[in-house]
Amino acid sequence: MTIPLSILDLSPVPEGADAATALRNTVDLARHAEHWGYKRFWVAEHHFGAVASSAPAVLIGQIAAATDTIRVGAAAVQLGQTTAVAVVEAFGMLDAFHPGRIDLGVGRSGQRRRDARRDADRPRTPKPVPPWREVDGVVIPAPFDLTTLMRNPRLRARMSVLQQPEAVAPDFADQVADILAMLAGTYAIDGAEAHAVPGEGSALIPWVFGSSKGQSARVAAAHGLPFVASYHITPATALDAVTVYRSEFRPSATLSEPYVVVSADVVVADDTETARHLASSYGHWVHSIRTGDGPAPYPDPDHLAPLSPDQRALVEDRLATQFVGDPDEVARRLHALQKVSGADELVITSVTHGHADRLRSHQLLARRWFGDVG
Repeated sequence: MTIPLSILDLSPVPEGADAATALRNTVDLARHAEHWGYKRFWVAEHHFGAVASSAPAVLIGQIAAATDTIRVGAAAVQLGQTTAVAVVEAFGMLDAFHPGRIDLGVGRSGQRRRDARRDADRPRTPKPVPPWREVDGVVIPAPFDLTTLMRNPRLRARMSVLQQPEAVAPDFADQVADILAMLAGTYAIDGAEAHAVPGEGSALIPWVFGSSKGQSARVAAAHGLPFVASYHITPATALDAVTVYRSEFRPSATLSEPYVVVSADVVVADDTETARHLASSYGHWVHSIRTGDGPAPYPDPDHLAPLSPDQRALVEDRLATQFVGDPDEVARRLHALQKVSGADELVITSVTHGHADRLRSHQLLARRWFGDVG
């Protein structure tokens, strides 16, 4: 049986274009995705870079209004940079306008970066780097050292304005518990009831996004919530996260058994050579992120010098785990990822410089995955 396939989009700003164009491209892609049979359309939350999906709730409202049936969600709201009540009320409003179509994805990336920044300031004892390996066709690279990135003063300065001065985000587990209580109408603070309107009583279900076998996977398991593992960002640890989630899962009113989604970065074209050319600027884009300057405008592969050996070494894990090729090649690798992870659903992200190429990538994969969808 073919499992569902969904899309994650960042509203990437192509080189030579602007944020308004990127946002219109995202809405256009969502319309096509609905027609091609994708189950969900997720939008990411990113700040201070050439990706325009900085306010997921706003963008979700635009996408839901422009489509009819596809589910639309956040992948994911960064709880370390907001409050539980703001999330519940914003997504409760979206659900009121588009009942049954809104997915509330939450992540601890804001808190995770804060923890990594703290670790970067501490004396460190070098740890052995795990070797690269392959499991039934799925590449598991060595992990990327996030603390190195957190030492970048430009990145730290930008991160400092994502919260109010002196603000301290609650622990991720506490925030998820607060969201669940607000949705259920049982939330109270210091003995006083507090009701999130809209939001309370809605059918919203938090989806927890995670990248390692740490807190996110355990929180999702403890509350019996669906879990999304980001193989496309953290291929070294995503499958470990799935294992922990399954091993610690507790049935809930939401789920009687674990529900796992795994992400992958893909570029599909009519032939392998074209796909590789379209994907040839991906490493440059990831490099711009990992050097602390944030996502650069997505480079045009027609006008690009190759990465230097040092540059390539910094992004090799992401290059090796991007699925690039014709529809059969990419589908084969996605089926391998599904088999190894046991995923109940896959979510793919496909970034190219040209919007038409990005549409074609998603269309070709849908045809191969679902059959002839036009």
